[in-house]
Amino acid sequence: MAKNTSAEFVLRPFEGIPAEADLVAMREIIPAATIKARTTAEFGSREFVFTTSLPNQLAGLHRTDGVVFLALQTLAGSGDLSRDLAANLLETLELEPGTPLLRSELPEAGPRLQDVLDLSQPFEVEVRDSFDYWMDPKEVTPEIKAELEDLADSLIDTKKLTSVDSAYWCRMGAKEFLRWSMPYDEDAVINGIARLHAKRESSIDGSKFLGAFRSCGIVIPVWELKRGSEAEDIDAAAGKFWTTLKASIENTEPLDSNERRARAGIISRQVTLR
Repeated sequence: MAKNTSAEFVLRPFEGIPAEADLVAMREIIPAATIKARTTAEFGSREFVFTTSLPNQLAGLHRTDGVVFLALQTLAGSGDLSRDLAANLLETLELEPGTPLLRSELPEAGPRLQDVLDLSQPFEVEVRDSFDYWMDPKEVTPEIKAELEDLADSLIDTKKLTSVDSAYWCRMGAKEFLRWSMPYDEDAVINGIARLHAKRESSIDGSKFLGAFRSCGIVIPVWELKRGSEAEDIDAAAGKFWTTLKASIENTEPLDSNERRARAGIISRQVTLR
């Protein structure tokens, strides 16, 4: 089994995991979502749930009814987020039901998520509109229910598109956006969008390409959608656009002068998260 024997920085900590782009999205841009997963037989074939976050910034939670949660929106300290999360997961699995995990110390060298996860299982994102799933239903008092409802009211309305992988519609205030997490080489994605942008072909159904977030070694391009657009309104258009964008990403020809200028503009607006 592969071991991480150093604390060197890992640019793409989730690389090799089928859900890489969704895990990055859950860590950075989705307010509430879960993915059911399972460990390999070597690690007990234990079922658990990836979650965007947990109450009080917990790293993990072994709920009283036995459900185990691993939070993605936690601090990473070793330079290898995959190792940090694997350490959190393995420790949470061993906790008694009803026990939280708030990790602060750096983990020693050990397995990464790529070593621990059963990668043959499907990784399906469920975007949530509340944090009710944090609690064992038997433990939800009226006070807790009211607190969870207050938290739900503050969530950014988010939906996952069905026509393409790892693309998320969201509404922020009076505007709608598409944020698309892409598990490809960063330069290839930026170059691909630059080629289209230079030809004024980077729009999705009348949307405006704004720029990109950068996190965990991949990029998340962002489009501002036509005012009032719902996820269902742009889903089919995103699927059609992906055919064009994929070909552009896979194009390895050098950029021409117009495309280089477009790329420079994209890079100047790129935001690195964390």
